[in-house]
Amino acid sequence: MTSEFKFSVLADDGDARRGSITMPRGEIRTPAFMPVGTAGTVKAMYMDQVRDLGADVILGNTYHLMLRPGAERVARLGGLHDFIGWPHPILTDSGGFQVMSLAGLRKITEKSVTFQSHIDGSRHEMSPERSIEIQGLLGSDIQMQLDECVALPAEENAIEASMEMSLRWAERCRAAFGDQPGRAMFGIVQGGDIPALRERSALALKEMNLKGYAIGGLAVGEPQNVMLDMLAVTCPLLPQDRPRYLMGVGTPDDIIRSVHRGIDMFDCVMPTRAGRHGLAYTRRGKVNLRNARHAEDTRPLDELSDCPAARDYSRAYLHHLVRSNEALGGMLLTWNNLSYYQSLMAGIRDAIEAGRFTDFMAETQENWARGDIEPN
Repeated sequence: MTSEFKFSVLADDGDARRGSITMPRGEIRTPAFMPVGTAGTVKAMYMDQVRDLGADVILGNTYHLMLRPGAERVARLGGLHDFIGWPHPILTDSGGFQVMSLAGLRKITEKSVTFQSHIDGSRHEMSPERSIEIQGLLGSDIQMQLDECVALPAEENAIEASMEMSLRWAERCRAAFGDQPGRAMFGIVQGGDIPALRERSALALKEMNLKGYAIGGLAVGEPQNVMLDMLAVTCPLLPQDRPRYLMGVGTPDDIIRSVHRGIDMFDCVMPTRAGRHGLAYTRRGKVNLRNARHAEDTRPLDELSDCPAARDYSRAYLHHLVRSNEALGGMLLTWNNLSYYQSLMAGIRDAIEAGRFTDFMAETQENWARGDIEPN
């Protein structure tokens, strides 16, 4: 494997791209979905399961790991890869989104964000330099700039001020990151739901010549069409030879429509969170195992799935586990959901290579629209 971070577009079909990110810890086949390992664990899953499902990379959360067990402690224990038993690529977010959404009594200045931990109320400071330092201590392969994410809807002047500060923070993060062979720092395009601001942000970040570019501040409550419109504005402005990462997205439909507009990487807590709450994602759409209609249904979730959780357990049993609040229910449904997401990504990659992505998207959406098959 290469000693450098490198992205190659291997095939395209319209704006959809099939690519490969190579780095010392392995290859990331794109389009890629990154399971979220918030606190050093993909909830309800073993790491070897996650790998066996086809995940090339997982996401770690800077905010949560800096609070517990602490970045310095993780570094002393050999870094995040050794600590959690995942020798493959790891992307860490900057911690900014969680500071804005979870922390109490936060104060944002040009220098940094000061905030209180949601765990114990302890006070902390997060600057662009400290965010990069923490991610370096964790030892992640792809590190994100610190940015400010404004919840939508918001006033244009607030979105613009936040976007401009995020650009200044990107410069500081780039300087703090320096030259780290085999690793990458990504900038984050902001600008809310205002096309002109998205354009300014994208073009300014492009001038920084970063190794990758994320699109942030979406999937924060706005309608899907707004998100897709912002992608249509932003993606063509970003370098063709760098990966594009849409942060925090999303549903299978969000993913496939975003790939259609040129996105290469995704992450979302949705498949793991849904699994813990009794909701399964399948090729025939969503299945709520809490519903009473599954109580005596002996069929599996999907007899054609390669995943044992989907193929080898009856809906009746899964319904019983979910209704009884048994931990195994959440484990099996999380396994199923991540399997479905990785299967979807593999299908997307194959379809782009074959030059039939538009047909694949239509067929997949048609299956979702048909819905789950009723029992005989």
